[in-house]
Amino acid sequence: MEIPVIDFSKLDGPQRAETMAAIAAGFEDVGFFQLVNTGIPDELLERVKKVCSDSYKLREQGFKESNPVVKALAELVEKEGEGLAPRKIENLDWEDVFTLHDDLPWPSNPPSFKETMMEYRKELKKLAEKMLGVMEELLGLEEGHIKKAFTNAGDFEPFYGTKVSHYPPCPRPDLVNGLRAHTDAGGLILLFQDDRFGGLQVKLADGRWVDVQPLENAIVINTGDQIEVLSNGRYKSAWHRILATRDGNRRSIASFYNPARLANIAPATTPAAGKGGADYPSFVFSDYMEVYAKQKFSAKEPRFAAMATPTNK
Repeated sequence: MEIPVIDFSKLDGPQRAETMAAIAAGFEDVGFFQLVNTGIPDELLERVKKVCSDSYKLREQGFKESNPVVKALAELVEKEGEGLAPRKIENLDWEDVFTLHDDLPWPSNPPSFKETMMEYRKELKKLAEKMLGVMEELLGLEEGHIKKAFTNAGDFEPFYGTKVSHYPPCPRPDLVNGLRAHTDAGGLILLFQDDRFGGLQVKLADGRWVDVQPLENAIVINTGDQIEVLSNGRYKSAWHRILATRDGNRRSIASFYNPARLANIAPATTPAAGKGGADYPSFVFSDYMEVYAKQKFSAKEPRFAAMATPTNK
């Protein structure tokens, strides 16, 4: 099975109904899909690729010399050479990463990095908010409901951050993860992934892991735990992971359109028929993030259960 690929330009034409149905199926059946023809200029996306790759070149030596996972893997391989059976590293990821947010310092090199990424984030935020509108329509919510929930009716700004990751060639991908399996904590995630090197996989409902195939200038869409709550389980957050690989330096630029930390999150719809049926708790997003920080790579159900305790009501 391949992850659905949807031509987003058809949303505003005569094929709108079919496009909406494809998006609904992507949210409900897989939890991941790819958008092409999003309206983001290809020229901008090419500049994003270049500045992020150039940025990693400036960080590469630091990753090799000081990242704890590199040291841990070297020690494991050394012990294997001494005849000891190696055990896969389960507490570290083979990933170089930094985050971008308007309120945080930005890298000053390469010189065009900030200008390019600010332009990209602006375009992607517009796409995110358009997707939220699509989601509201599909869920039968009033226009603007999700943004209202994410901002406490305008009291706060939604959190909008970008994570720039690279997954360098790994000498022993059998002994370490690129990124361990998890669901995302927040709202809507928009990923601009590498179009040459794969590694991202999604877990289907039947337990199979499938590849999110590299596709030039596509934007991968998935939903986080807060959308699962808002949709009352209709749009479930999907488990996903990144495999370490021997070849290629995989680039991954994930942007997160999340609730404000003090936003109150609660189910906005009734349970969908045949989709489970259990109501989700109401809680403050920051309380959820405290639990998520400790349990990111564990099952999500206990996180939801923790929010249903009296102290979080």
